[in-house]
Amino acid sequence: MSGAAIASDVDALAARIPDGALIGLPTNSSGVAMAATRALIRRGARDLRLVALPTTGLQADMLIGAGCVRSIEMAAVSLGEHGFAPRFRDAAENARIEIRDATCPALHSGMIAGEKGVPFLPIRGIIGSDILRHRPDWTVIDNPFAEDGGDPIVLVPAIRPDIALFHAPLADKRGNVWVGTRRELMTMAHASETTLVTVEVIVDDDLLADEKMAPGTLPHVYVSAVAAAPGGARPLGLPGRYPVDDDHVRAYAELAQTAEGFQAYLEDCVLRPIEAP
Repeated sequence: MSGAAIASDVDALAARIPDGALIGLPTNSSGVAMAATRALIRRGARDLRLVALPTTGLQADMLIGAGCVRSIEMAAVSLGEHGFAPRFRDAAENARIEIRDATCPALHSGMIAGEKGVPFLPIRGIIGSDILRHRPDWTVIDNPFAEDGGDPIVLVPAIRPDIALFHAPLADKRGNVWVGTRRELMTMAHASETTLVTVEVIVDDDLLADEKMAPGTLPHVYVSAVAAAPGGARPLGLPGRYPVDDDHVRAYAELAQTAEGFQAYLEDCVLRPIEAP
């Protein structure tokens, strides 16, 4: 069986993402494909539909600010200690994007349902919350197994992204990708039609043949293409490899408060074909 395709570079990988695609994005601490995000912005991608597993931040904020996004489903969009995501907030306040508010358990459950090929999963914990009023696609039913009735439960529909996009420490030449303990990346890949991954390095060894590496390895049958992108999560961090560049994110948070400042950031750090500092 042949492995995943090895893309020539990050731009070639990003070219596989069509306008209008539903893209699954990992949370900031799981390996965010920032180099591929910059490539999407340079390409002028449009009408992307983002779904976070379960939160997002700089990645989504940049795509929204660049006009690439039609809608987003997430539990939160935040720059963490650096404050609100300014371009997301501006787009939300001016109704330029569709926002589908969710919770972390609901997003994980929806993605697991997509992974398992079932139409929905039941969850608890949000009965009585305001969020149900804004999610008509989440259905409340009586637990059919409750003997005495009166046991409502929420059905969350399956999430099946067109594309799963993330950054990982390494892959091998067959396209097996090591994600380590970030099991949610495997769930997202299993649920998605196509999985595109940037990695720090591509090695000759067969990761699935190594008993120590295999448990944390996403097999190539779930990976459509891989591209080498050293530092591809920067300015965000990659667990076990490098930390978040707080100075960079802080500067972004200040600049992106205005459309003009955000455009200046794009000119300096995105539209030129160089890695962000």
